[in-house]
Amino acid sequence: MSKKIKQIKVAKKQSLEICAAVLKPTGISFSFMFFQDNHEKFNYRDREISYWITFLDRLKNLSSLTALEMMNNRSSALRCHPIDWTNTSESGFGIPNEQQLVETPYQFSLSSNAHGRVHGFFLDEVFYIVWLDPEHLLYPSK
Repeated sequence: MSKKIKQIKVAKKQSLEICAAVLKPTGISFSFMFFQDNHEKFNYRDREISYWITFLDRLKNLSSLTALEMMNNRSSALRCHPIDWTNTSESGFGIPNEQQLVETPYQFSLSSNAHGRVHGFFLDEVFYIVWLDPEHLLYPSK
């Protein structure tokens, strides 16, 4: 048995003029311009949905901070700090013009104990994500 859908006439309203507002971010923005999705060590392709939810939640929450606030944050859950390449399994990101672009490489955690780290660098209020490191492979086991 099929039901008939009742048609309702809607009066046309006058068109509204919409002005585009210029949005000025007040916190960190994230860029994937230098993201290395084919890095052998920093593989994220087999991650569960919980990883991606945690990843997006972390970026959302950090976007309300300034770069300086993030760099000075001493939260044990965030663990944001500079990367000292001498203590890692890598010698740099390996991106073109890295010496001119990257003043200080940084990393931060996605959560307290799970999901690994995000590695990248700041240029002004933009954090350029280079690697996702869900298995904590940048720092070799001791």
